[in-house]
Amino acid sequence: MRIYRSLAGLPSDFGPSALSIGNFDGVHFGHRRILRRVKEIAAERGWKASVLTFDPHPTRVVAPDRTPPLLTSPERRAALMQEAGIEQVLILPFTRELAMLTPEQFVERLLVNALGARAVLVGDNFRFGHRQEGNVAVLAELGRKFGFATEIVPAVAWRGRVVSSSGIRELIGAGKVSMAARLLQHAYGLEGEVVSGRGVGSRQTVPTLNLATQAEVIPANGVYITRTRDLADGRQWDSVTNIGYRPTFGSSDGLTIETFLLDALSGATPQRIRVTFLWRVREERRFDSPEKLREQILKDVRTAQAYFRRAKAWTAPACISY
Repeated sequence: MRIYRSLAGLPSDFGPSALSIGNFDGVHFGHRRILRRVKEIAAERGWKASVLTFDPHPTRVVAPDRTPPLLTSPERRAALMQEAGIEQVLILPFTRELAMLTPEQFVERLLVNALGARAVLVGDNFRFGHRQEGNVAVLAELGRKFGFATEIVPAVAWRGRVVSSSGIRELIGAGKVSMAARLLQHAYGLEGEVVSGRGVGSRQTVPTLNLATQAEVIPANGVYITRTRDLADGRQWDSVTNIGYRPTFGSSDGLTIETFLLDALSGATPQRIRVTFLWRVREERRFDSPEKLREQILKDVRTAQAYFRRAKAWTAPACISY
């Protein structure tokens, strides 16, 4: 995948493109429907499957008090788009100057002249241009004027629930990570540096990897079944992760994210990890002693081991019928 971060850095051969535009936070089920269609059209016509997205989120510039916490960094969004078949992404810095463009200026300068759009695909709630004066009808009209096709992809619903980034944020904030994964079509994860803890866990309960993350959306406090990946070399482990304030130890260190690996750690301790959240086991709670906490952690480990055994049995080739 080719990733560009400015108009000045675009190559002359960016177009012709089949293009989608949006924030794509989370790159969820609905986004993926649009991206798959972009890929299909690009393949049919010999164009490039492309995306225009923005950093920072436009509301940080035009309405900071309404800026949502984001599920994904621009880099993570691009990686997920690549999985969906996108070939090139422009992560365009969103500025006040960009916000002042009229819908027609936005289309002519960016989509047509810079990105060589031959087809533009967006969701049915797409808005663009100064004060969001452009909508899908305006986009279609401008497409006819400037010579590109416009395709509106309707919103996706799952079990009667419209799939949206805001709804997924709410699910994760409530600890409903398995449902969020269904709507995302991938497990939600946090990544960052492995940092030193106070050492209490390794002495009195079980040793853990302590994660420091810049993520803006954190799952609700509690114990989760997770998968942990070393971002440097790709090593992966089944794991159990606790998010909370360590009430058993009377900690005043603030929120901690502590991961216990179910398999022995061989080799060097990872420096940067990604922890993906599969299932919430229980709420965080205070125990009468470190020994009682350790007993509960071992129960949580057994729960996680049973979960992974079932998952592996379900995906084993012998269990799949065609």
